[in-house]
This record gives sequence, C-alpha cells and structure tokens, in this order.
Amino acid sequence: MLLSAFLSERFRAYSGHKDEKNGFVSFIAKASTVGILLGVAVLIVALSVINGFEQQLVHRLLSVVPQVEYVAPSRPIANWPEKVERLEQQPHVTGAAPFIAVNGMAQFKSQLKAVEIRGVEPSLEGNVSAVNQFAGGTLVSQLGQEDVILGKQIAVLLDAHIGDNVTLLIPQISQKGQSLLAPKRVTLTLAGIIEMGGPIDSTAAFIHLNKAQSVLGYDSSQVTGLRLRVDDVFSAHQIALKVGQSISDYVYVSSWFRTQGSLYQDIQMVRTIVYIVVFLIIAVASFNIVSSLVMEVREKQGNIAILKTMGAKDSTILATFVMQGLTQALVGVLLGTLVGVVLALNISELFTWVSQLFGANPLEGVYFIEFLPSKLVLSDIGITVIVTFVLAIFATIYPAWQATRVDPAKVLGN
Repeated sequence: MLLSAFLSERFRAYSGHKDEKNGFVSFIAKASTVGILLGVAVLIVALSVINGFEQQLVHRLLSVVPQVEYVAPSRPIANWPEKVERLEQQPHVTGAAPFIAVNGMAQFKSQLKAVEIRGVEPSLEGNVSAVNQFAGGTLVSQLGQEDVILGKQIAVLLDAHIGDNVTLLIPQISQKGQSLLAPKRVTLTLAGIIEMGGPIDSTAAFIHLNKAQSVLGYDSSQVTGLRLRVDDVFSAHQIALKVGQSISDYVYVSSWFRTQGSLYQDIQMVRTIVYIVVFLIIAVASFNIVSSLVMEVREKQGNIAILKTMGAKDSTILATFVMQGLTQALVGVLLGTLVGVVLALNISELFTWVSQLFGANPLEGVYFIEFLPSKLVLSDIGITVIVTFVLAIFATIYPAWQATRVDPAKVLGN
C-alpha cells in the first residue's frame, strides 16, 4: 500500500499535479522525453531517405549504367558473338552484350553537343540494361540502322524532336593510330529520347551496332567492348576480375565502382554520420533523464527514508526510479517512432509539395534522381528502439542506485 501510494504520488508529479518547487524537475523530465522523441523520429526519417537513395542507385542508375565492362584499349575485340556466349555461361553473369563506344558530337541546325556515342546490338542490349524503361518513342531494343536515340538534356539543348534528322560527328583515327582525321558526318533520324534524370540524359547517344561498325571501318564481328550484368552489383568488381579470365583479349576491366563508386561511398558515409550524430542527440536526451532523476531523488529523500523505515527493500526503490526513467524514454520512443514512420512514408510527397511551393528543386541536376526517395526498413526501427532503451537504462541506473543509498536515520533526523 505504501509503495502504491508512493508510485501514485510520482505519477501525479509527472503529469502536472505538482507544486512550484518541483516544477523545474518536471520540465527537465519532459525535455528529455521530447529530445528522445525528436532523435528517434529524425533517425528513422534520415535512414529511410538513405535507404531510398541506395534502392534508387541499384534499381535505377545501376540498371542502366554499365555494371561491368571489358574495353579494348587499342585493337578491337574480334568474334564477339562467341565471346558473349562464353561470358553468359560464367557464374554470377546474368547477361552480356557487345558495344562500340566513341566520343563525338551531336549537331542539329546550329547547335552542337558533346556526346558519348554507343553502338549497341538491339537484340542483346536489354539483357544488360534497363534503358528501355526510360525511353520515349522508339526503344533501344527496336533501334533501326538509320536511327539514333539521345538523352533528354541533349535533345533539349539541340532543340531536336522525335523525327528530326540529327547529325553525329564521329572522329576518325588513321590506320597507324597516330593522328586524327577529319570527323565523319552521319545523319540519322531521332527515334527516341531517354529521360531517367541521371548522367545518361546529358551524355548518351545510342546507334545500331552495325552502323557504328560501318562508320569506323570494323567488320561485323569486331567491337570495342563487352558489357555484363551481374546478379550482385555490390560484388561487381570481384566478379569482373574473375570472369574476365575467360576471354583472351587484352582489355581494361571496369565496373560501376570506378564510375559511380563515389556516389555509393557518399551514401554509406552519410549513413554513418547520421547514426553517430542522431545517437549523440538521443544520448544527450538520456542525460537529461539522469539530471531529472538525480534532482527527483534529492527532493524525495524524505519519502524514500519513510519507505525504508517501513520495510521497503532497496530493490523496490531501485526498480521504482528505473521504471520512472524508462517511462519517460518509452513515451519518447513510441511517439518518436510514430512520427518518424509517418514522415518516412510521406517524405517524398512532402518534398515534392515544398519544392513546388518554393518553385525550386535542390536535387534537380545534382543527383541521378530529382525526387526524395524513401524506403522504410523495419530493422532500422528495431535498432533505433533497442539502442534508445539501452541508453535510457544506463541513464536510470545511477540515480536509482543513489536512491537506495539514502540513510533514513540522517534524513529523518534532519
């Protein structure tokens, strides 16, 4: 009964029915709860956005840019059909295709734009790239001999539309490979436009492999490189080195880590920074629990002394103050999780609304996407809740232990 009365008194003090003397203590307790709430919510939202960027990196950017490439530095790769078939039989390889890559210029009327011209085999390109998902008009898999597909930013700069005749200026190299000849002009019909919000929009020009071979003077079995799609993009470099041993040509081995690896590393670095910073915020909020409980113990020494004289065990007093601190943490965690989950599920729409409201999109032209992605992962929520409770438990141990050290004789004697 005495313990029940004591707990009831503590609940009334925490819920606002308190005198002016312990008003500051109640403020510190509520501040710690709010701090935990904000920390948990921010961490859930931030991790969801980071997960969203990583998901878009894999399913959007890495589905289009080359995951693995073998590029011939000097002489072309011969007999590409046989080598493509051999590569497709290797472990972890889900698709292979040939290509011819050369830097050139795209011209329409008086406008010029530097582009990376890629000659691709339409029947095989879909095995290594999802570029068809972002193509308007003719798809890459339907590319004709006299067609060209350009990135959206290239088409906008040239002011070219589907059906227009676009001229490609392709550099020619002398047979000895020591000098550049006058570029060859090839006029093709703009059959499609790629719009994916990434670097391909401003650099890529796709033409038929046979057309590229004829312009560069290659025969039908010669290409400048072979491209792979693998089943694990995060092991692409290791797979590239191992699979590359199956072809005898002298080639440079390249994976997406070389071209896009810095972006992936930035995402992981931001994830680490978010973990550290937000957990420090939660730790500060937990320290406020320590402060509030220490002051609570000092104010209630008389009550504690009376309980001890009436037979209350130290374990009971310890559990009482631990439960009080954990209650503060529990309220913060539950509300923070609720707020964080709601924001994480709607952050993309909120970002779009704010961008439209201010008429500016900070992601436009900076990253490979122009929206704020979000992917809520239950394990992130679990880790956040567990770590927060662990910090809260550590925060309550010292003040609760101090409460058990109260000497009834000294306190009641004074």
